[in-house]
Amino acid sequence: MGKSAEAFRTISEAAVELDLPQHVLRFWETRFPQIKPLKRGGGRRYYRPDDVMLLKGIQHLLYDKGYTIKGVQRILKEEGPRRVITIGQSGSNDADDGEASTDLAIKSSADKNISQNSASNISRKGKTRLTNVMRELLECKRLLDNAREG
Repeated sequence: MGKSAEAFRTISEAAVELDLPQHVLRFWETRFPQIKPLKRGGGRRYYRPDDVMLLKGIQHLLYDKGYTIKGVQRILKEEGPRRVITIGQSGSNDADDGEASTDLAIKSSADKNISQNSASNISRKGKTRLTNVMRELLECKRLLDNAREG
C-alpha cells in the first residue's frame, strides 16, 4: 500500500518518485531556496507534497525543456514557485528563457548520433539506464559550469 498524495516523502521516496538520485535533490536544495523540506532528527529530510510538485516542475524545466539552472532560478524569482509547479503539472511552458541551452544541444546531438536501427535494438531497461546516465552527465556539467562561474 503506497502513501497518500498528502503524505510527506523522505528524500529516498522523493528520489524514486522523480527517478533522480538523492544527491541531485540535495544539490537542488542549494540552488533553489524555494525547496524547503522539513528536517528532523539526524538531518532526515521530509518533502511536503508541494515540495515534490515543485521538484517535478524544476525537473521538467531542466531535463525536458532544456533550461539551465539560472533560467529556472529566474522563472522562480519572476513568476514564483506556483508557476513552476503549474509548468511541471501541465508539461508546457509559456516562459521564454532566452538562453541557448547547452543541455538541449547535448540532447539533440546525442539523438542525431543514434541511428534508428540501433535505437530500436535497445531494451526498455537499457533506455532507462541511458536516460539516467544522461541525467547524471548533465548534472555533472551543471556542477562544472557553476564551479567555473562561482
